[in-house]
Amino acid sequence: MAHTFLLEEGRWILQGNWLERDSMPIVVRGKTIIAWGQSNWFTWVTKLVFPDSDRQEIAFQYRGRLEAGERHYNFVLQQSLLGRVEGEGWIAPESIIQRYMVIDDAERQRRSGFETLYRIDDDTYRLSSGILTGVSLTSTMEATLQRQR
Repeated sequence: MAHTFLLEEGRWILQGNWLERDSMPIVVRGKTIIAWGQSNWFTWVTKLVFPDSDRQEIAFQYRGRLEAGERHYNFVLQQSLLGRVEGEGWIAPESIIQRYMVIDDAERQRRSGFETLYRIDDDTYRLSSGILTGVSLTSTMEATLQRQR
């Protein structure tokens, strides 16, 4: 498998747009760090900022386990926007696809989300993600991730 994102430790820079219903796109920038520990556990930390907006930054901290040679993994995520989240991911030949659901949704809104990272080359991925409330899409993000060497 030719993936470098998630499957290898590394630092990535994110640049793109955040979109919400009935609003103009907002420029988003971010940094991502992937680290691997013992027993096939990974940590994925991302921080998003909105430089041209008064919008609060969003922090993500994933922890998951991916066995060598497997295509499917589970993870937990602590996100500043959604709180505690559980999800699963699939490693496809050209993309990494994740879906997740909020665990303790105090607002009982049935919030969930998805992320697709499409591999352009070893150092570049395109990200498309979204957050849903019930069956309605409430926000999306499109961005490019560039590996830092």
